[in-house]
Amino acid sequence: MSAPPRSSRPVRGQGQWALGYREPLNPNERMKKDSDGLEVRQRILDIYSKTGFDGIDAGDLRGRMRWMGLYTQRAQGIPGGKTAVLEPEELEDSYFMMRARIDGGQLTSEALRVLGGISTEFGRDVADVTDRQNVQYHWIRIEDVPEIWRRLESVGLSTMEACGDVPRVMLGCPLAGILEDEVLDATDVIAETVAKYVGSPEFSNLPRKWKTSMSGCVDHCTEPEIDDVSFVGVVNEAGEAGYDLWVGGGLSTNPMFAQRIGVFVRPDQVTDVWAACTSVFRDYGYRRQRNRARIKFLMADWGPEKFRQVLQDEYLREALPDGPAPAPAKHDQRDHVGVSKQKDGRNAVGFALRTGRISGSLLTTIADLADEYGQGRIRTTTQQKLVILDVPDERVEDLVEALAAHDLQVRPSAFRRGTMACTGLEFCKLAIVETKQHAQDLYAELEKRLPEFDTPIGINVNGCPNSCARFQTADIGFKGSMVRDDNGEMVEGFQVHLGGHLGVEATFGRKFRGHKVTKAETADYCERLLRGFLERRTPGESFAHYVSRAEEAWLL
Repeated sequence: MSAPPRSSRPVRGQGQWALGYREPLNPNERMKKDSDGLEVRQRILDIYSKTGFDGIDAGDLRGRMRWMGLYTQRAQGIPGGKTAVLEPEELEDSYFMMRARIDGGQLTSEALRVLGGISTEFGRDVADVTDRQNVQYHWIRIEDVPEIWRRLESVGLSTMEACGDVPRVMLGCPLAGILEDEVLDATDVIAETVAKYVGSPEFSNLPRKWKTSMSGCVDHCTEPEIDDVSFVGVVNEAGEAGYDLWVGGGLSTNPMFAQRIGVFVRPDQVTDVWAACTSVFRDYGYRRQRNRARIKFLMADWGPEKFRQVLQDEYLREALPDGPAPAPAKHDQRDHVGVSKQKDGRNAVGFALRTGRISGSLLTTIADLADEYGQGRIRTTTQQKLVILDVPDERVEDLVEALAAHDLQVRPSAFRRGTMACTGLEFCKLAIVETKQHAQDLYAELEKRLPEFDTPIGINVNGCPNSCARFQTADIGFKGSMVRDDNGEMVEGFQVHLGGHLGVEATFGRKFRGHKVTKAETADYCERLLRGFLERRTPGESFAHYVSRAEEAWLL
């Protein structure tokens, strides 16, 4: 048996299958034992799409339907102050959020046209491009799900395991195989892993969600520091391109950075090593308490040495060679916005949406533009952006103008480019504040107030503590909460996190006891904060570095 964890925290009683604790220990584990989440697909097709919302079993409705990418939507008009007070059935509407997974962010114009058409026809023409390369819908009726699935599957897409305690969408560089300077192209290893394991009962009951990235991007655009398991492109001492394995990243209420396991993984080993890592999580992950069921907690207790030992001895049955760390990210901005030269001489044109919010009609228009100016290839990014590939030099500026006509910006302001937002109060049952429109209003206001601002700046607006919009890793991170205003009234507002940064000297944002701003104050606060930065910064200094040395009074 493996050596005991280095932590003094006892392992026994944590619900780990590998240690004999297979009995369900909480309602989520009982739900999964009663019926595998994958089995709900057939009930949706055969029963619920015919009976309608009121005929859905409660265990399926608030549990297993996530395995098919479906969450109940927040009922309209319920304020954020009620989020923690009301029961789930009181918060939910009879409509669904649906997530279509786009592994590696790879789309054809035909697929994007289908995605757009589904939004227009079934989702009130609303869609969100997420920060995990997916497309999300709202206002979906259960009666329409079979037809939506049929259309998605006709172009190779799916909602399978887009949510739930399963392997979620696998992130990849949107320009994999496109740019000359990449370490290696991870497209094939993502496709192989997805084909072999997504939808497989082998991994359909994990302790919690399982987020994967595989990329050879020199910018580390998939943000491997905060994924559960990441394969990061690296070149070993023999000049062979492969992957460095990182495990245990994650944000939410207990943010932790992934740890290097210290091994070199050849491309032909990736799928097997991924499956072995996933098996370690399945078998040793903590299932007793839901809030400790992510791999980051196991890694915090074990450390990378023990994880490597268990991975090799119990699952791979062979040792992996030691490997070097990857080179630092080449650029701080990881969104692939702008015009990038492809290795074949054509161009990739990346552009900013409005904090990821878009219409189905506009998705369809983008598909048409990809056909007109490129070769019908589109990519989603991990920053809520899109990229059109294969644009000849002589067509680039015409495409830039065509996109700008729809307020899709190839050369956006620092504020437009750097602002992200989660779904927020409008549709999410966990949210406390509205985010999407507020974030759009915020960057528009900052563009007016600070038109000459010349430094990359990340402003991430999150509706609750769960960090879907990664507020802890932003230059300015806003975490939604109820705040008391000058009149003593409880209103929507934010706790502020400052100076979050990934890459070299990665750090989570600073927060200050009791420092919150109301929603109405965010533009004034950002202006004051950023003017102070412009006045006090040293030549070439980033905002994150400035925050690390700033006096507290400068930041309040």
